[in-house]
Parts: sequence; structure tokens; C-alpha cells
Amino acid sequence: MYRFEGLALALALFSAATPAAPVWHGLGQPLHAEEISSWDIDVRPDGVGLPAGHGSVAEGQAVYDAQCAGCHGTFGESTDYLALAGGVGTLGTSSPQRTVGSKLDYATTLWDYINRAMPFNRSKALSPNEVYAVTAYVLNLNDIIPADARLDQHSLPKVEMPNRKGFTQQHGMMRVDGKPDVQNTLCMKKCAPAPVKLTSQLPAGFATQLYGDLEGHFRRFNGSAPAVAISLSPAALAASHGCLVCHAPQQSKLGPAFVDVARRYAHTAEATTLLRDKIRHGGSGVWGNAAMPAQTAVPDQDLAQILAWILSAAPTP
Repeated sequence: MYRFEGLALALALFSAATPAAPVWHGLGQPLHAEEISSWDIDVRPDGVGLPAGHGSVAEGQAVYDAQCAGCHGTFGESTDYLALAGGVGTLGTSSPQRTVGSKLDYATTLWDYINRAMPFNRSKALSPNEVYAVTAYVLNLNDIIPADARLDQHSLPKVEMPNRKGFTQQHGMMRVDGKPDVQNTLCMKKCAPAPVKLTSQLPAGFATQLYGDLEGHFRRFNGSAPAVAISLSPAALAASHGCLVCHAPQQSKLGPAFVDVARRYAHTAEATTLLRDKIRHGGSGVWGNAAMPAQTAVPDQDLAQILAWILSAAPTP
């Protein structure tokens, strides 16, 4: 009897001395199947994860010309960004060309990347049918599938890439002489006693310049709080719609500086209408060979503010 009483007393004292685990109230919430599905978009090499849809090479050319050619070149030959076509069969030679067509080992990887990240300034803006079509067009540029091909969730995994058995991570994706993208270096071994020294970092505002109001983009995942309208400055609007990927206010980049655009057009009759049409329909040849993809997703009210801001940079005559 004494033993049990002593044990009970010890347990009571232990319980009193041990702080209770904190109770978190209002932290997080259960996710619905629809919310999970919007993030569960990965596609495996064998095609698991591909959604229903279809697209032909011809349909893909139309989407590519409007959404992709500005960065990757008319025929996927870009030297400013990753080349999409050419170099098939060259990886084992003395002059290897690393492109989507020559490097990738599974065609589903191409579909997955386009679906996740392209166009660069409006990721996930393409429908599944458009992604199938663009994938078909890029594969045709590499002579991997014929011009009359049509891809869907069943036929895409069956495409045999030229480098199916030759994939390597020994060098970078962008350059043959570049550092490996993944080096698989062991960590937590013989760590330096001194604090880690920061040797490089992304430019300030990198993400916000490309994607604008990140909190606003993901507001629908933040809980039950109602969405709040956010008023952005014209410069922030230009950033949120990806204008600053190719342009800058004062310096030329892939496209002309906004101040140069203003100098050329600000005092031209109907300058706003002229520039609006150029942005909506895209084109090339005015400021060089780089093509301007058609910008059809920018709301009219946003475009009006952006154009007024650009044209206001012109000097007074």
C-alpha cells in the first residue's frame, strides 16, 4: 500500500513541476481538397499527375509566338535565355550544345516546367491544353515528334527523348562549362567555428519586381479573412505585370528604357493608343530584334496607369 501511495505522490509532484504543453489557438486551419489540389501539380516522369487535355504542334506555334518567342527566340535558338532547340546528339562531342531537346531525358519534365513557371512573368497563366500544345511545338522544333503530332496525357509519357539514358548533373543546365546545379555536398561535417559569411544574395526587391504583391496573390490561401483591395502605384503595377523583367525606367535591358519610349512617343498624337496597341499585340523590329510578346492579360485600368506613368517620363519640349 505504501509503495503505491509513494508512486502516486511522485507522479503528482512530477506533473505539478512539468509545465503544460502550450495550447495554440487559431494557428492554421484544415485544408480542403480543392485547396490542396491547386498546389499538388507535380508531374512524374511516367506521366502520373498529368491533367486531361490535348494540344497540337500547330496550336503550340501560335501560343509560342505570343508567349515564348520574345525570350527564347522564334525557333527556340535564344542566347539570352536557355535555348530550347538544337544540339540533339552533341552532348558527347567536343562541342556540346545543352538545350531542352538535347539534355532532358523525359518529355514530361518539359510539360511540368512550362506548366509551373512559364511565361516567366505570369507563371501558371497557360491552360493545360496550351501547355500540351507548346510542349508539342518545342519537341517538334527538336525533330523529336512530327509536325502533325498531337499530345495528351496518354501520348506525352510515351515520347522517347534523345537523351533518355544520358542525363547527368555534372555541369549546369544553362552552360556546359558551368557549375553543377546540384552538387550533393555533405553538410553538418566539420562546420566552420566562425559565423557563415554571406558572399552573394539576390538583388533587393527581386521577387516583388517580378511578381508584385505576393501577399495579394496568395491571399485566398491565407484563411477566412476577406480579400482586401490593394492600391498599387503605376511603378508597382508595372512590376506586378512583369514589365520590369525586360524593361527599366532609366536603363535599356532586353527592351528599351521607359524614358526612351517616352522621348519617342510622348509628343506624338494618340501616343497612348499607339503604345497600348503595341503592348496588346506585341511585335519586334522597332527597338531591335528582341520580340515583345503580346500582353493580353493586363487589365485595361492597369495598362492605362502604366502608360500614363511611362509617358510622363518624357522631357518637356
